[in-house]
Parts: sequence; structure tokens; C-alpha cells
Amino acid sequence: MQKIYVKPKDYWMNDPNGFIYYKGMYHLFYQCFPYAPRWGRMHWGHVVSKDLVNWEEQGIALFPSKTDDRSGCFSGSAIEEDGKMQLYYTGVNYLTENPEDINLCVDEHFVSAQLKITSEDGFHFDNIKDKKTVIPVIHDEGIGDARHTRDPKVWKDGERWYMVLGSTIEDKQGKLLFFTSTDGEEWKFANSVTRENFGWMWECPDYFEVDNRQVVIFSPMQLFKDGKAEDAQTVCMQVKFDKETCAMELPEEYQFLDYGTDLYAPQSTLDEEGRRILTAWLRMPEPVDGKWQGMMCIPRVVEVKENHIYFRVHPNVQAAYTKEISAPSEADESGYRLRFSLEDGDKVDVGGYVISRKGDKICTDRSCLFGKYPNHRVKFETPEMKGFEIEVYVNPNQISVFVNDGEAVITNAVYDLEEKIEADVAITIETIE
Repeated sequence: MQKIYVKPKDYWMNDPNGFIYYKGMYHLFYQCFPYAPRWGRMHWGHVVSKDLVNWEEQGIALFPSKTDDRSGCFSGSAIEEDGKMQLYYTGVNYLTENPEDINLCVDEHFVSAQLKITSEDGFHFDNIKDKKTVIPVIHDEGIGDARHTRDPKVWKDGERWYMVLGSTIEDKQGKLLFFTSTDGEEWKFANSVTRENFGWMWECPDYFEVDNRQVVIFSPMQLFKDGKAEDAQTVCMQVKFDKETCAMELPEEYQFLDYGTDLYAPQSTLDEEGRRILTAWLRMPEPVDGKWQGMMCIPRVVEVKENHIYFRVHPNVQAAYTKEISAPSEADESGYRLRFSLEDGDKVDVGGYVISRKGDKICTDRSCLFGKYPNHRVKFETPEMKGFEIEVYVNPNQISVFVNDGEAVITNAVYDLEEKIEADVAITIETIE
């Protein structure tokens, strides 16, 4: 049983997949290499929860078994139809394997296809009999790329099915592809959208409507050009999407999902109450204690208010922190929550992770905890804001700073966090009962 934070026991974890509330349970699948804390031939791990707080491990759901996914079951999504769970995902086939490590490809010599597998109950998957390729490798460069077309997000509106995929134009310009279907089996290309100078590949797209707004989230690769690690980042924006033609207009304005730059590849779904929620992968530069690497962030509720996209802590998570404590050493194993407000110049040092207010921005600094990773960013800041109410969720390897109930968030991976707090302001410390 894991509380709040989903992480692997002794292997690699990355993108969240197949996030869905299905038959009274939240199902969260995720990319993993289940043999070591390193990237490799992808499988889908699986956890479930009744409340988004307590998570139970279910083992491996998907594994390579067909020609189209022999080199990995990569990212995808879930949808319920006729009481069954349907998973759509990208299968990868290495045309040239590394002879010294068959879990890796040589010179990006691979192709990608989109597959589907159905489960009667969300727990049992027949990887041998029930997989079907629904979009074969795309060889028409006018539509998409044979290698870099991936991460299907599928939804249904009325009787029509929709799929959005991330792709690229000649490895130079990111692109989203839209497909439609009348049955979820046979898919037709409908439209695409792109933009110059905005990353060379757009990964993990997600489209949804919330608060009568149309929102798209995706992760452009090489969006940042400062030479640091994690140059791929996740952005979100309000768009205009025509359901008939699948034409999408992208505005010039966009937000970052998270200003800590460590979160990536988010995926959203609807919770039990019909709220739009999401989680994302926390990227980490090395394994923890040599055992595991990568974890998920706290589930967040997505809302649009006054033309701004908010990412609020899910109320189930907020409600779990009910026990007030006087020091971090008294916290539950999953960590603790801090609440405070900041005036200009104030700061709070959380075990070496410094949160401060500089003018109208909230800033964080993990320099003391990330000194041995010189290629990674250590200082972060929000855009200018008008309020400075802070809610911080602290785990030994993840800290999330929510400002003004999700107006902006800074989430960071940390190592060697100390059990101490030094503050210029009054703080409340709470943990899980």
C-alpha cells in the first residue's frame, strides 16, 4: 500500500497512462522498465485506489508480445465502453536493436504503431489474444512520422470517437494529429495542428473541456534551449477546437503545467465527482538508494477561472492531512504539509529546500540538495502574482509548492532532504493520521 505518492518499488517509472475512474476504482497505469532502475523496453505497471490517497500495486498489465509492440508498450490512455476498459497505446518495434542491450535501439531505427487491448474488469489483460493494431505505422509524411508518432489520448463525444497523437515534421517541428472513428476500431485521419519554433516533437497530448473552455496540454521536446537537462517541458493553453473538422487553433499565450520543470507527460481523467483531474511524472536524475527512479505527483484538479488554468490539490488529498505536528520527524512515512503566507523578503527553509518571496513572485531553490547535478536547474520562480498563500506538500523525494490554491505550482525532485524547518513566518505542519 502506498499513500499519496505513487512510485516503483525497485525499478524505473515514467509517464502516467490509462488514468481512469472505472467501476468504483481509480486505475492508474504507468510506463516502467520492471527489471532495473533505468529506461528500457517499456511495460505498463498498474496501481488502483478508491480515493486517490491509498494506492495498491497490481503488477504488470501490459508487456511486449506482438510485432508492433515487441520493443515496448509505450504511452496511451483508457476509455470505458459497454462496461469494458479499453486501453489505447503506442507499440514500438526496434528495426535495429543494440546487440549489447536489446532493450535499446540503434540510431533511432524503429517504427511506431497504435494498438488497443480490452479488459472485462480493468484488472486482467490478455496480452497474447486481445491486442489489435488500430493505426498501423504511418508512412505518409504528409500525415505523420513513422517513428515519432505516439501517445494516443482517446475520448468520445456523442457517437463519435476522437484520438489525438503527438508527432513531428521531419524531426524539426512538433505536430498534433487528430483521428476519428465511429466504433473505436477503424480510425481515419481528420486533421492536424502545428507551430514553428515550439519544440521538434509534441509528446503526450491531452485535450478536454473544463468550465466551458477547451484546453490542450502537450509536452514539446527541446522547448527550452539553455543547455540544461529536461529541455522538454509541458505546456497548456486554451484553444478553439472544431469537433466536426478537428481543426484546432492554438493561441500565442500558454502556461506551464508546473514551474518546477521536473514534471512531464501529464494525463487527465474525470474523478468520481466529474471533476477534471490529472497527474504527471516527476523526472529524477538518478535512482534513490540505487533501487528506484521516477514517481508520480499529487493528483490535481484542473479548473479555468478568469482566463487562467488552475491546478489545485485534489480535495481528497487535502482532507487526508488532518494531524497537526510540531516537527517533520513526527510525520507519516508519506510526508507532511506546510501552510503559510509570505511577505516580500520572507523565506522558509524546508530541509535545505528554500521557498521565498521576491517582489510579486514565489521562488524556490534546491541548490543545497542538488549540488551534484550541475546540468539540472536548481532555482525556479512563478510568474508575477497578487496573492501569496502557500501550501507545500513535502515527501523525501518530492516537494510541491502550491500558490494561491493552484494559480501556480512549483514541483521539484529532491535528494537528501533534512528533517528540519527554519522559517521567518508562522507555519502549520500537518501529516496523515
